[in-house]
Formats: sequence, structure tokens, C-alpha cells
Amino acid sequence: MNAPIEYRAKWAAERAQNAFLALADGTVFRGVAFGARQDALGEAVFNTGMSGYQEILTDPSYAGQFVVLTTPEVGNYGCNPEDEESRGLFLNGLVVRRVNPPSNFRATESLEAYLARHGKPGIYGVDTRALTLHLRDHGTQRAYLHVSDEPLSEAEAITRARAWEGLDGQDYAARVSAPAPYAWNDTGRFHVVVYDFGVKRNILRCLAAAGCRVTVVPAQTPAETVLALRPNGVFLSNGPADPNALPYAQESVRALLAARVPLMGICLGHQLLGLACGARCGRLPFGHHGCNHPVKNLLDGSIAITSQNHNYALADLPDCLELTHVNLNDGTCEGIRHRALPAFSVQFHPEAAPGPHEAQSLFRPFVALMESAQ
Repeated sequence: MNAPIEYRAKWAAERAQNAFLALADGTVFRGVAFGARQDALGEAVFNTGMSGYQEILTDPSYAGQFVVLTTPEVGNYGCNPEDEESRGLFLNGLVVRRVNPPSNFRATESLEAYLARHGKPGIYGVDTRALTLHLRDHGTQRAYLHVSDEPLSEAEAITRARAWEGLDGQDYAARVSAPAPYAWNDTGRFHVVVYDFGVKRNILRCLAAAGCRVTVVPAQTPAETVLALRPNGVFLSNGPADPNALPYAQESVRALLAARVPLMGICLGHQLLGLACGARCGRLPFGHHGCNHPVKNLLDGSIAITSQNHNYALADLPDCLELTHVNLNDGTCEGIRHRALPAFSVQFHPEAAPGPHEAQSLFRPFVALMESAQ
């Protein structure tokens, strides 16, 4: 079927390339504006997933970032409410090679309409292969995305990118967290309280499927308030930006460890558990973003292909923590467990969405910890 006229016109307009992404190191990538026509600042990262763009858009862990999709074409299956992983779009912008019209019975709107409705800018027609290689070789970059009609030179955009505070030292978890506690479901053998640092809905679905009654609380909820709910276990969710900027969360984790409540963390929650126990957490050169990261389980020797989305990694683990998983691409820490207390965490996303489902079995050890604590 031929593409609609408006999309053929878009593709023809690629040569005009009236928008651009300016990196703080002075490099500029030109393209065509789509989505909301408003400029934005953000941190440019690349995601190596071949599909799942709507789940990526609605992952709160991308708050403050421009997501560069390495797959050459997006938009083919449109967008719909069922595939959303949170209550909104938290990323700062989307960078792609080509946008296609939707052809899918589940689609309720196009990718461009979806971005525009949520006020998020995008740019297409970019040489995303060259951009990805640049970010890989030179590291994650602060950037300015120019898609509006405002006259703006590339030099001024680069200056604005350099002046932006970036994500280091910034508490983005409090920005994306739910404003008030809520119940996800009302039945289950175990009551699990989930700290929402940027939680994805599929985490909550996986916990419910494992037989848990789930209550979600905001990121800044004190441990005393959580303990008053008499949970069988506490889950530390994923989330955006710098875990070192969340001292209140580290304090809550230490209080929960002292109470010997079974704990499981993923992504940001994993980093917070490590920091609370005395580990160090530093920035990776270009992060891990995508659905194809190999991780080795040091406890049983198995290897899983995992979904990941993080810019920081734990290092210098204290004696109280055991390294349980490592990344086979760069050797970074992917999992830990406490040697004396009922707590463990993984850096990757066992709930996926998008991504492979190989690691979803990791919710079972959490249930086993809660069974042992009874």
C-alpha cells in the first residue's frame, strides 16, 4: 500500500532538514522536525532495541533525555493506550532516522500525533548511525534540540547545551514519581510496597502475577510510613538520572534493611541498595539502553539477554554485598545480594517491556524471601 500523501511529502522534505540536534561538544546533526514544535534541552543517549518505541517513550527512566533509536524505521505499528508503561511521556525528545505511517489494527494514533499530543519534540531524517557511533566514541552528550520556528544559530544552540546543568546531581525520581500512594491490585498472598522512583507498569503486573498485593508509594515516602503498612516485602523500582542525588531514598533503604524486611530492587533501585550498603556508583561512558544486553548469573552460570536502561553502575562493593551478575559486554555490576540480610537487586529489567522475557523468573526469589520471612 502506498504511503499517505503527507508522509511522502515528509520524506521528500528530508533534504530541507530544517531542524537540528546540537551536542555540547560542538557536533550538529540535522533533520526534520516532527511531534511538538518546541525546542528542548536534554541528554542524548542511544537505544539499540528494534521495537517497543512506545514503551520506551513512556518509561520514566528516560526523563531528561533525548532518545536516539538505532533501528532505521519507526512508527509502523502506531501507538495505543494499552502499550503505555506509565501515566505519560517523561523523555525530553525523540531522534530517529525515518518515521512511517501506522499500519496496525491496534493503533489509535500515529507516533507523530502521540508525541505532539504529549508536548514532546522529535526530529527525523537524522543519520542516527553516525550519531550513535559518535555517542559511543565520545560519550553521552548534553544537547539542544531545535525544532521550533524560533531563529536560532547552531552556535547559540551549542552554547545552550553547554550551559545546561545536565543530569548529574539531579533528583529526577521525585519529578516522575506518583504524587500520592495508590493500590495497584487488591488481592494476593503477600503485600508488597513498591517505591515509585519511576516505576513501569509491567513491574507491577509481574508482581501481581507472582501472587502479590501491590501498593505503590511516592519516592520520598519515609521508611516508617512504609513499615506502618506492614508489608511482607518492599520493592525498589527503576527510575531516572543520578542515584547519588537521592540521599533520602538511601536512608529509607538502610532503615528497611535494619528492619529485615525482604527487599528487591531493579535499575535505580539496585543502585540505591548498593549505595545504602556502602558501594560507589559512577557514570558509564554511554550507558546501557536497549533489549539485547548479555548478563551472566554468577550463582548458576546461566546467561540471559536482558533489557536495560541506565547511565550509572555500582562499583567497589563492600564486604556485606556479593556480586551475583555481570555484564558480558563491559564487565560492569549487574546484580548483588546481601550476605546477611534478605535483600537483592539487579541492574537490568526482568520485567522487560520492551525486551526479552528470559529474566522474569527473578521475581520468584523475591517471593521466596517473603515466604522465608513468615
